[in-house]
Parts: sequence; C-alpha cells; structure tokens
Amino acid sequence: MSEFSINDVGVKVGLEIHQQLGTSKKLFCNCSPIETEEYSIKFQRKLRVAKSELGEFDPAALFEKSKSKTIIYFANPESGCLVCQDEEPPHELNENAKKISLIIASALKSQVFSEIYPMRKTVVDGSNTTGFQRTMLISQGGFFEVDGKKIGIQSICLEEDAAKNLGDEGSFRKFGLERLGIPLVEIATEPFETDPQHIKMIALALGRILRSTKKVKRGLGSIRQDVNVSIKDGGVVIEVKGVQQLEQLEKVVEYEAKRQHGLLKISKELQSREWNHDQINDRKDITELFSKCNSKIIQNAIKKKQKIFAITFKNLGGMFGYSPYDEIRLGKEIAELVRFFGIGGVFHSDELPNYGVEQKDIDELKNNLKISDKDAFLILASPEDKMQVIIDQIILRIKHIKNKGIPIDTRLATPDGKTKFLRPRPGAARMYPETDIPPIIISKKELDKAKESIPKSWDESIKDLQTKYEINSQLAEQIFDSKYIELFENIVQNTKINPTFVASILCSTITNLERSGLNSSLLKNEEISKSFEFLESKKIAKESFEIIYESIMAGKSTTIEEAMKTASIETVDESELETIIQEIVDKNEQLVKNQKERSVGPLMGIVMKELRGKASGETVNKILLKSIQRKL
Repeated sequence: MSEFSINDVGVKVGLEIHQQLGTSKKLFCNCSPIETEEYSIKFQRKLRVAKSELGEFDPAALFEKSKSKTIIYFANPESGCLVCQDEEPPHELNENAKKISLIIASALKSQVFSEIYPMRKTVVDGSNTTGFQRTMLISQGGFFEVDGKKIGIQSICLEEDAAKNLGDEGSFRKFGLERLGIPLVEIATEPFETDPQHIKMIALALGRILRSTKKVKRGLGSIRQDVNVSIKDGGVVIEVKGVQQLEQLEKVVEYEAKRQHGLLKISKELQSREWNHDQINDRKDITELFSKCNSKIIQNAIKKKQKIFAITFKNLGGMFGYSPYDEIRLGKEIAELVRFFGIGGVFHSDELPNYGVEQKDIDELKNNLKISDKDAFLILASPEDKMQVIIDQIILRIKHIKNKGIPIDTRLATPDGKTKFLRPRPGAARMYPETDIPPIIISKKELDKAKESIPKSWDESIKDLQTKYEINSQLAEQIFDSKYIELFENIVQNTKINPTFVASILCSTITNLERSGLNSSLLKNEEISKSFEFLESKKIAKESFEIIYESIMAGKSTTIEEAMKTASIETVDESELETIIQEIVDKNEQLVKNQKERSVGPLMGIVMKELRGKASGETVNKILLKSIQRKL
C-alpha cells in the first residue's frame, strides 16, 4: 500500500450550488413551503421508466428502476396540493422566483436568455411524484472573484426542489411533499484547478453572493453543494452529491481523487490477470451447501427465505482485497454496489474465513465450485427475484474497471468526508421538453430591473452591519453567514437590547448547544424573539438564555414559558436576592476574610449556580459586593 498525494494526480473540481429561494409559494403552485411532521394525506406510486424523444432509456433511470421500490408519499394540504401529487397540471411560473433568479444571474454577470424553455429531467428514485424534475436554463457564462482569481460560471438554472426523503423500509421508500416544488437555483461553475483547502473558500464566496440578495432561504438543507471531481489520467468526471457542510468539501475532494487514482491502479492489476469470465457457470446456488454454516448473516438470510449464491472469478485470487491506498479496494466498490439494491452486503474470498464463515466452509465451497487458491469468489445473500440482476451488475462493474478504469457514477458524500455509490451517471436521454408550460419570455425591462437590484457585495454588507449596529467585524461576519440575520435585525429594531448581546446569543450560545448534540431546529424563531422580549420586560435575566434554549433544544420543552417552568426559572425580587446572597457569604466567611473584596470572583460563581438564571450578573455582583463589605 502506497501513500497518496493529491498534488501528484492533477485534480480538477467544479461546484454545483443548489440554493432554495426565499419565496412564499412553490414554483408551479400556490402551496406554502412549510416544514411539517403532520401528514393527513397518504398515497403510493410505482414509478416506471419511459423512453426519451430519441427512443432511448436513461441509464440512471434504468438502474434505479431495478431496485423495484414502491414509493409512499405523505402530504399536508397546506404544503402539498394536487399539483404536488401530480393530479393537476402545473400553474403559472412563480414570478417572484423568476425575479430572484434574474437578480442572481445579473450579480454573477451571467448572460440571461431572452426566452426560457422549461424542461423535464427524468428522476425515478421517487423524489418527484411526476417521475421528472422541472428545470429551466436561465443563463450561461459569468464569473465571480475569490482572492483576485476569477471563477467562471457555466450555467444557472431555476428548478423545483425534490421531496423530503423519510427513509426506506424494505421494498418501500417514503417521501414528504412539503419540500417538493420549492424554487431553487442551481449554479454550476466552470472546472478549476486549486488546492482542496481553497475549495471551501470558493463555495463560501458564492454562498455569500446569494445571501447578499436577502432573497434566499437559510439554514440546514436550504443550500447544498454538489462537487464534480476528475483527475488528469482518469478520463471521467464524477459527480458527488449532497455536501451539506462546507467543512466536508476538502475531505470529499481528497477522498474522491484518491479513490479514482486507486481504481486506475486496480484496473492495471486486473488487466495483468487472465480473467476467464464464464457467463453460464460463473454463478451457483449454494443455499443448501451453506445451510449448516455458523455465520449469523447467512443463517438470517436463509430464515428470510433468501438464496445464497457464489460467483466465481478465475485467476482473480487476491484482487478483491488488493488495496493500492488505504480504504480503496475492489471489494469495497462491489459492496457499495450491492447495498444499492438493499442487500446488506457481500463476502469476498480475500476476507474469509471471517464473519462466522469457517475454513471448512471455504474448502467445501472451493471443491463444489471447482476452483483453486488462484481464483476468487463472492458470496451473496438476496431474495431470488433480485439475485440475477445484482450478479449481472457486479460482473459489468468489474469488466468496466478492468477495461476502462473509473466507472462513470453519481456518488453521495458521507458525513465523514468520503463518497459512496449512488447511481450511474445520467445520460442525454434524461432531459426532454416540458409540454404543460409554454416558453417564458424575459423582457428588457425585467432584465434592467434585475440589474438595478444587484445587492451590495459581502464586504460592503459586513461594513454596513458593523456601522449600523456597532458590532465588531467577527460578529458581523458570523451573524451575516448564519440563518439568523433577519431575526437578528428584527430583534434589534424592536427592542432596546444591545446588538452585540443579541448576536452573541444567536451565533455563540445556540452554536455551542448544537455542538453538544442538541437540535436547534426545535428552537423556533418566534420563541427566540419572545426570549428577548422577556429579557426586556425583566421576566428573565441574560444568564437564563442558555438554560432556556438547552431545555427546548433537548426536547424537554417547546415554548419559553414551558422551559422556564421546567428549569424553575423565575426572577426573584431584590430582597429575596439579598437573603440568598447573604447566606452564601455567611457560609464562606473564611474565604471572605482571607481574600476580602477579591472573594467576589469565586463567590459570583457559587451564587450564579445557585440562582440558575433567576437574576442578572450585574445585579448579583452589586449586591454581593455590598454583602462582602458588610461582612468585613
């Protein structure tokens, strides 16, 4: 196993930014994009693959269809109408979404088309009830600058967001319709060469241009980055979808470059082997042979009436475990492919004996298959109706890696910065014209209006925040980049609370609670606003915020009032406060005598812990100092 250096493989990267627009309605209907967990409508579909206008099937659609999933949809009448359910034709295009997309295109100096043609993009994973996504190419070309370097724009599209994936259960896949049809822009950059650590800066700069419009949604899920990665000798571009956090980008690009270069090495090794592929005799039902195997995985599969098959590969001994780089193996590529079909996994000869499969099982299997140590095999457990399709796909994948190197896949980013197989890359047959919506004309007046509405730059926006609210540059950057900028401005304009305190609560206190594993989505904006109103009316102290938010973000409470009750937070009057503080001073008399007025520091901690947010630190400090002085 050799060491990998990303600087030696000639990496090129392209970004695709998907940003939800801040509209009150969806793109082609009047539904409000309201997040919900309550569904009163439920229906199911079985999506089928149709040929394109040229009579071709899209490879990604065919591959998705092979999983044979039944799709169950859940909807709420407020956020999922008949258009969302594909029971009614689309309405007229959301004018506000069109205006925002033109402003974004103008801000990026992109050339807007005078006529826009809605298209259908085939999607049969269930995320669209129609089996396609509506998309429109708004403009091409343009650029933005990062550290003095121009990053080119390839295209800007206005399109519908997909439904919310609620998870898989066996042969069923579930989706919620509240996100389906939310307007979003897709911005694709030209490919560029840069160090992985600079990719985050480029994505951040583009995200800041979008946020500067103040017309896009914020928060987790409202913006996501897909990244296209290629290496110098690879000959293909791999699209990695679903990068939610900017911190993932560097790791994802580095891992994907390593995987691609590793696959080229695996390809060369495969080419050096005389692999005899026998289409008829390369697979065998070994369910009966393994009926007494001690592997729990095998036994559980047999109990579920699944079949156990062995696939043989002549002269490929050692290839499934061959690892040119750490974590890059042919066996891992095959395992990812198998999981795509909902099968738990696959055993290969280079990792056995293991997982309860013993040497005697392997000896019997080799004898039965008439293979030697020079050969390799896979053991696969699956429902019988899926088995042959899965085996055919495994054979095709190994052939492709041997003959062409890197399979042209769409992959998914994992939370730890790696990538895994999602589906084959779509082809040209995926896109065809939308027949229910006429072409959309963009007038010169609309375009001139969009150019007049180009927002201030990020730097100017930060300076404005600093000047207007008298906060430092670091806090201004944090609040601008956060999902709370509009809430921050609303709170500051409607109360007399110090803007620095408001910003630090929104950017630091909530973030720290998130880092400890609590869920900020449970803390609604209305409750945050209410907490500052309570502070202004002296119903709570500044020190109460963390305790109250912790209660709500932990799911113990849903409102500020409930959190106050749960945490026993209620402001105490000054006479009661004096009594509590005097008792603490009396208990720590020796400390007061030794440290005199300096004892206020350690005693403050004891008092504040006792009060748990029932009084402000400023008031406590004043009374504590008086009490210490009386004691002395």
